[in-house]
Amino acid sequence: MAQTTAATPRATAPPALTAAVRRHVHLLPLLAVLALLAVPPPGGAGAEGSGTGTLADAASGLLVLWALGSSLRSRARPLTPLAAGLFAAAAAGIAVAATGAADPGEALAGMARYLQIFVLVPVSVLLLVRDRRDFTVVTAALVALALFEGAVGVHQYLTATGASYMGEDIRAVGTFGAADIMGMATIVAYGLVASVAFALAPDSGTGKARRPAALVCAGLLLLPLALSFSRGAWIATAVTCVTLLLLAGPRRALRVAVTGVALAVVVVGGAGAGTALLQERLSSITQVADAPDQSVTDRYTLWSAAAGMWRESPLTGVGLKGFPAHRDSHAPLALSSGSDTAGAGAAFRRQPLLSPHNMYLLVLSEQGLVGVCTLVAGWAALLVCALRRLFARAEDRACGLAATGLLLWLLVDFFYGDIGGPSTVLTAFALGLAAWWALGRRGRDGEAARR
Repeated sequence: MAQTTAATPRATAPPALTAAVRRHVHLLPLLAVLALLAVPPPGGAGAEGSGTGTLADAASGLLVLWALGSSLRSRARPLTPLAAGLFAAAAAGIAVAATGAADPGEALAGMARYLQIFVLVPVSVLLLVRDRRDFTVVTAALVALALFEGAVGVHQYLTATGASYMGEDIRAVGTFGAADIMGMATIVAYGLVASVAFALAPDSGTGKARRPAALVCAGLLLLPLALSFSRGAWIATAVTCVTLLLLAGPRRALRVAVTGVALAVVVVGGAGAGTALLQERLSSITQVADAPDQSVTDRYTLWSAAAGMWRESPLTGVGLKGFPAHRDSHAPLALSSGSDTAGAGAAFRRQPLLSPHNMYLLVLSEQGLVGVCTLVAGWAALLVCALRRLFARAEDRACGLAATGLLLWLLVDFFYGDIGGPSTVLTAFALGLAAWWALGRRGRDGEAARR
């Protein structure tokens, strides 16, 4: 008589988990780009030329192709007329600036980079983020990346293995190294802004459980932001968080502000981050006129050079990637030969100053009034649309505050910095998330329309 053997049941994932994976599979390219931002550039974080050609940049190219394929499969009109018009105008302005450059090779490289950061990747994010759940998943991944980079930065400070600052290797730079000292500060600031936004959102459903987690994340991210010694990131974060508090309403703003101050005292003060160097860096913000340090002097001279280039070519500027070639003929004598970079695994190197460290002046000098009217005006329109929708849609308030906060942080930080370095692709993510909120299609229930 034949023996029967009972079949061993297969180990299967819980139905809810499987459904969640299927539900968000279209976001995998977005999450992959965020994860790859934590990978140091080829040759190490301090390698020469580590600002371009990273894994995250390569993945962003695949992201664009994925979004294009998804749009073609859906056979639906992917963008609203306003969104299509703003991004088309930006692309046209970039192309015009490229045609006016003296070096065609440099101009093509600059045009590809500008299209990647300000058109292609933001549009891809806009297409792939379908609704508030998608937005929450991507934002949570951004906060997770910020926590990871922040933890690396705090470890660098405590073990004196960070970038060099005032003769000590204590500057927190995360996995980006001394060549991109703003990389970790930018990611941590984005994570902090997103956490504050979700903490300020009204209680609804899981909101009661989400608020304490958001507050804890915001408190944890304060320390690495402080240890980045980045004055521009501090100013942009402070302006953005105060604005979010005002947008959230006085009563909720007061509760969150008190909690945030308490967390700041416990995390920053308790960890011993209130050092003389940190206090000196903070006080230097108010000394930009009376006794500026060399970095501030260099920034003033670079701004003056950018303004001089624009006066020379007011309509189209000096062309994409033209700032370095025209810098010396327009910069005052007070400009130094470069900035010193060292630490975090990199040897001492003199870093040339190849941009004005002000995105608006960079656009004005290289693209003239054409760039200001097509690119900068588009950012302003995006902010206006984001604020308008924020006041109109109470049910999406968490997403609206986060998207508006990310965009506002970027626009404030552009007064003190510009694009460049391995973390630049994150700028495109912030613009894409803001564009989804401000310009994305909406169904009757307030969710983004399916494509």
